[in-house]
Amino acid sequence: MTSQPPLFQFDNTYARDLPGFYVDWQGAAVPDPKMVLFNDDLADALGLDAASLSGTDGAAIFAGVSRPEGASPLAQVYAGHQFGGFSPQLGDGRALLIGEIIDRQGQRQDIHLKGSGRTPFSRGGDGKAVIGPVLREYILGEAMHALGVPTTRALAAVTTGEMIPREGTKPGAVLARVASSHLRVGTFQFFAARSETDKVRQLADYAIARHDPDLSGENDRYLKFFRQVIERQAALVSKWMLIGFVHGVMNTDNTTISGETIDYGPCAFIDAYDPAAVFSSIDHGGRYAFGRQPTILQWNLARLAEALLPLFDAEDLDRAVALASTELDRYPELYKAAWIKGMGQKHGLESHQDDDVQLFEELLSTMTEQKADYTLVFRKLSEAVNGNDESVKTLFADPARVSTWLDRWMQRLATEARPLDEISASMNRINPIYIPRNHKVEEVLSAAERADYAPVKTLLAVLKNPFDERPGLEAFAEPAPTDFGPYQTFCGT
Repeated sequence: MTSQPPLFQFDNTYARDLPGFYVDWQGAAVPDPKMVLFNDDLADALGLDAASLSGTDGAAIFAGVSRPEGASPLAQVYAGHQFGGFSPQLGDGRALLIGEIIDRQGQRQDIHLKGSGRTPFSRGGDGKAVIGPVLREYILGEAMHALGVPTTRALAAVTTGEMIPREGTKPGAVLARVASSHLRVGTFQFFAARSETDKVRQLADYAIARHDPDLSGENDRYLKFFRQVIERQAALVSKWMLIGFVHGVMNTDNTTISGETIDYGPCAFIDAYDPAAVFSSIDHGGRYAFGRQPTILQWNLARLAEALLPLFDAEDLDRAVALASTELDRYPELYKAAWIKGMGQKHGLESHQDDDVQLFEELLSTMTEQKADYTLVFRKLSEAVNGNDESVKTLFADPARVSTWLDRWMQRLATEARPLDEISASMNRINPIYIPRNHKVEEVLSAAERADYAPVKTLLAVLKNPFDERPGLEAFAEPAPTDFGPYQTFCGT
């Protein structure tokens, strides 16, 4: 009788190459793991056999109770600045990295469980998660992927058969998450805070081999590595701003080296455009408000620079600081250039003129004053290109306020060397019609708490193609009704 091949072709470099950076651990036993959602498309991209993993066996693996062949489950240690205050030890308090695989594109990917029980880093928590936050991360990660934003993704969502105390009791669940790595700014901070420079160097060499292999062996590889992290993060936060995404908890332990969005906790998309928008129940001072995200990201990168300083120049700290400062000083222009290019595309522009930024900012300012829906204004602009400007005007409380702007914008479009119908089509390829509207997300999460998973599957199907308007889905494109009230989100897991 021939033996079956392993479900995962693991090659676990983190476990093998970084002893002392984690604790070997096993997920907690749960009474009745059941698969709720399985991401067939992602499984195929990873080279996994969906048929073997989408049922009972997969539920046990992704709940953390069954250890597949070749797995090396571990809890990673890291530190982090949380709302500006430094915590010298955080770590995976409710999560496990079970192993790494190579996907069909030859890229290394982590398979990670979130909500699999207590670890040595749990800091008094129960290490569990409940169905609502697990599905929120599943929904938001898949929506961001479809919108073209670098992100961790969900492979599976599993219920555990437990009821977990969370504002009453809620069904327990575990998320199986995929990421190109779980290396964070906080991972470097942990060892730097202990003055363990050799381990900071070891971690940096590992990160370079994994994410920037072209730098391996170069004498100034650590500075160039820092430069490339800056470039990735500047590009990432510009994408957040262009689609109206609010992360909600931009701590340094939630800032990746890979440039992927990670840890969808108290996150949301704005409806009405508002730079001061805050949705997190614990962000009382607005530290992580929508409009502050680019600045906070630079602050987080400065904390990474501090951790890496001995690698930039071990003998001359002043020179190391100067080198790091030079790289950090590039960040605002990198971000601005990415934002201007993306905002130009949202306005149907391929070329750039000096007064374009003023044009963009005038529209955003009017949207703020008029509480106009960010996503719909840009989507309806493509109709104005073709002569129907009423659909966008109706999104403003005072349509006259936007009429003059529309005239100036159309004059600007006339300078583009493209037909108007081509411009309109290009705008619809970059301005989504469907985003994970907060009221729709809450609707499907409420249904899931009653074990009704049909609504979340419908929402995921809509969000899979965010740029293609389809008949019958009008409700998914609409802002929240007026009785939805102020929106607030919670960490939840």
